Amino acid sequence: QVQLVESGGGLVQPGGSLRLSCVVSGFVFRLLNMDWYRQAPGKERELVATITSIRTTNYADSVKGRFTISRDNAKHTVYLQMNSLNPEDTAVYYCSLVEGNSRHWGQGTQVTVSS
Repeated sequence: QVQLVESGGGLVQPGGSLRLSCVVSGFVFRLLNMDWYRQAPGKERELVATITSIRTTNYADSVKGRFTISRDNAKHTVYLQMNSLNPEDTAVYYCSLVEGNSRHWGQGTQVTVSS
């Protein structure tokens, strides 16, 4: 069964940290590039970070130096470590992958940064 399941979101104060996880099933995980996207209220979904199958990483300018994407192929899991969070990071975070001509999405996990 094809599935992407995110977890780890929640409410955090400005300056705090969260680690998101996404467990992937139904794919040959180790061969796939993995993405984290986010969508804030009233805004378009944006790409936050990418990790390739050979562990090359890329980040949006807005999160560089604060967020770290990583993967554990044995656990079929991709992570997003988020540090120094600020209210502008509030959004629903989605993991995603492309296989063939199709992009697949998880259900999303809410991250709220507020005091």
